[in-house]
Amino acid sequence: MTTSHFAHLAHLATYNEWMNRKLYAAAAALPAERVHEDRGAFFGSIFGTLNHLVIADVIWLKRIAAGVPGGSGLTSLRCLDDVPRPASLDQRLCPDLPELDALRAKLDAAILAFSAEVTPAQLDGPLTWTSMKGVASTKRLGDVLLHVFNHQTHHRGQATTLFSQLGVDVGPTDLLLLLPDVA
Repeated sequence: MTTSHFAHLAHLATYNEWMNRKLYAAAAALPAERVHEDRGAFFGSIFGTLNHLVIADVIWLKRIAAGVPGGSGLTSLRCLDDVPRPASLDQRLCPDLPELDALRAKLDAAILAFSAEVTPAQLDGPLTWTSMKGVASTKRLGDVLLHVFNHQTHHRGQATTLFSQLGVDVGPTDLLLLLPDVA
């Protein structure tokens, strides 16, 4: 793991939080019935899509805490000890948007703290877990984190489309906007 790769993790964690704040602000500006309205997306509604992203992060962060050598010592992930492991990818974790938003903010803070706490050796090392279907896997943690961030981007793209269909512009979404300029 190079210093450049380590910086990429911090950029992705920052981008992840930035985009989630934008989506939750857009959702909060809509009537609840519009947020929960089935719009034909993979997870139905805006709420369903945002909920799925929270589920995926809870699952992955719990896998990381349990499956990375030295992962139990990662204080950044201990804040999730009281969050139950979801039973399915579409389980409704919270009854409404404000509660989901609070859980999302907790996850984003954990991801930011984790990106500052995880070591290059851990990122280069294995993550072993068992999927929800019972399939055991071991992959390099740094590669799994790329999947986690890519998964977020994929479903946030779906959410921005759902907002667009309702006439809501969430604003610019490019990672490039958060990257520092260089001389």
